[in-house]
Amino acid sequence: MSTFAEYAISIMLIIGGIFTLVGAIGLARLPDFYTRLHGPTKATTVGVGAIVISSVIYFSTLGQGVGVEEILITAFLFMTAPISANFLAKAAMHLEVKTTKTTRGQTWDQ
Repeated sequence: MSTFAEYAISIMLIIGGIFTLVGAIGLARLPDFYTRLHGPTKATTVGVGAIVISSVIYFSTLGQGVGVEEILITAFLFMTAPISANFLAKAAMHLEVKTTKTTRGQTWDQ
């Protein structure tokens, strides 16, 4: 494996770990449901995507070719995370989940 590939894999793993950690901290620390929804759907999606991309680089440099499974996982993740977040937010709006005073905006335009 080349030195460039090792550096690229390391950088992608570090970036992925940082984004995933920030998403997990956001999920734990943010005050209400609507703001907590941003942690896993934004930062964690990018973090897991970076980790999967580092896996693609690793296995392609070993001579096993580009893994179709990894690319499908990444595509599935990037397509389903925003849609599931939208469904969760709409369900919370229908159930009239309360927000904190510091949350900006209204759940329904009134």
